[in-house]
Amino acid sequence: MNFKDTNPIYLQIAERICDEILQGTYREDDRIPSVREYAAMVEVNANTVVRTFDHLQSLEIIYNKRGLGYFVAKGAARRIAKERKRTFLTEELPELFSKMDTLKITFDELRELYDTRHQ
Repeated sequence: MNFKDTNPIYLQIAERICDEILQGTYREDDRIPSVREYAAMVEVNANTVVRTFDHLQSLEIIYNKRGLGYFVAKGAARRIAKERKRTFLTEELPELFSKMDTLKITFDELRELYDTRHQ
């Protein structure tokens, strides 16, 4: 996995796992790879994945069955989508509008680009 300098690695791994949940790679009550398995997959120290799993568990995205591993929590995909939508609407969209104003990009131009992409 290629990591960026902008966010801590454990949060980037958490984003990846959330993406995998949203894409259906892991569904509710599915077991996700163990700490060691995931660490090997993304080529990081197991302690980083432990931090990732602790973070996701605190957000109620995954849960631990002692001795069996970590599993996707019920409603995890809904919670992830709701939080990402909130972040987009309150943080990313205002930044986009500001850039559009600065660059004099109209909504019509944006619509045309959107329509072209979704044909």
